[in-house]
Amino acid sequence: MSGTGEPFFLTVDGTTLEAARWGGVGPPEIVLLHEGLGSVGLWRDFPARLAEATGRGVAAYSRAGYGRSASISLPRPLSYMHDEARTTLPRVLDALGARRVVLLGHSDGASIAAISAAGLGVAPHGAEIAGLILIAPHFFVEDVSLASIAAAREAYRAGDLRARLSRHHRDVEAAFRGWNEAWLDPGFRAWRIDDLLPNVTAPVLLIQGSADEYGTMAQIAAAERALPHPPEILVVPGAGHAPHASHQTPVVAACAAFTAKALARAARD
Repeated sequence: MSGTGEPFFLTVDGTTLEAARWGGVGPPEIVLLHEGLGSVGLWRDFPARLAEATGRGVAAYSRAGYGRSASISLPRPLSYMHDEARTTLPRVLDALGARRVVLLGHSDGASIAAISAAGLGVAPHGAEIAGLILIAPHFFVEDVSLASIAAAREAYRAGDLRARLSRHHRDVEAAFRGWNEAWLDPGFRAWRIDDLLPNVTAPVLLIQGSADEYGTMAQIAAAERALPHPPEILVVPGAGHAPHASHQTPVVAACAAFTAKALARAARD
């Protein structure tokens, strides 16, 4: 199975979005939502390994301003994650033909998945959200997050981060500044979504690296308090912000086991 997947493009509300699929036949049953600097390509071989482990179709797309998708005007609104969850994602699921899905999000993508499930349950275009896998999620803003994002700004200005990102994003300025400037805007300090979590009825798997430089176990504790049903939790010792990349074997195994249960439960219900 190709690590790069089968590439294609979606058109959503007149915007062209880069996408890819791995494994399975028919509509995807797992949809990946990337981090604040991510894209289809930056998932690397994780989707292929996930498709192989689950036997399910996996799809990913690059949000506008990322990867090979159409660009955006800057600045991004501070509501960009809510906007993606409530407006764009349901239309992407419709364009993919998705009917029953597990949303797997990383970082910003995990927050988008949580907002989507909290506000929708069943997307307006008909895709049932059967489960959530949230890797390194953000439910509120922490000082450690802002410090790491400020450090990334310096690495982009004076280091090699811009050059590295330009290999993966057609408009690297939109990709980096759209994320970085939103998070570092003083108005973003009050952003939080843990108040939405009591509305999430789908089962949830939380995955957190113990050495995550962008968030702490306080995020997981907040979700445990707020979710109406106890989540499954995988803490990956020594992992940073991307445990699905650095510690693939335990993460893929946990995702595969959770996906099987979530989709079976949704089919029974």
